[in-house]
Amino acid sequence: MPHHRGYRMGTRHMFSRGFRKHGNIGLKTYLQQYKIGDFVDIKVNAAQHKGMAHKFYHGRTGRVFNVDKRGVGVIVNKLVRNRILRKKISVRIEHIKPSKCRDEFVNRVKENARITSAAKARGEKAHPKRQPAGPREGFTVKTDIAEVEDIAPLAYENLF
Repeated sequence: MPHHRGYRMGTRHMFSRGFRKHGNIGLKTYLQQYKIGDFVDIKVNAAQHKGMAHKFYHGRTGRVFNVDKRGVGVIVNKLVRNRILRKKISVRIEHIKPSKCRDEFVNRVKENARITSAAKARGEKAHPKRQPAGPREGFTVKTDIAEVEDIAPLAYENLF
C-alpha cells in the first residue's frame, strides 16, 4: 500500500471526538467572546471541517491577534530546528477555547493586592513573596507485631 502524507495524516485519534461528545456543537462555543490579547487553547473539533488548524497546533496555546466574523487569528510559537518562530494562523472559533494558563497568575496578583492594601491600612509595609514548598513532614510507622524479624539472603553454597 502506498503511504499518503496528507494534511490530516496521523490524526485518527487526535481529532476524534470524546466519549459521548459526538453530534452538533453546543451554542456555548459560538456565544464565547474573544478579544485581542486573550490566551486560547487550540483544540480541533472534528465536527467542523472548515477553519481547522493543522495537526501540529492541536493542543497548543496561543494569543489572539485578530478577531473576524467566524474565526480568530492566533499567534503560536513553533520550534523549527534551532529557533522559535511566531506563526500567525487563522482558526474558526469551533477549534479554540479560552485558556486557563493565566488564571493562577491573575488570582495571585489579586490576592497580593488584597494583602498589600490590608497591610497598608494597618500602617505596615508588606510585599508578599512566594515561598518554595519545603520537605514533607516525617512520620513513624507503628506496627502491632512485638518483634521485628530481620530477613537476609542465604549464604552462597557451592553445589559442585
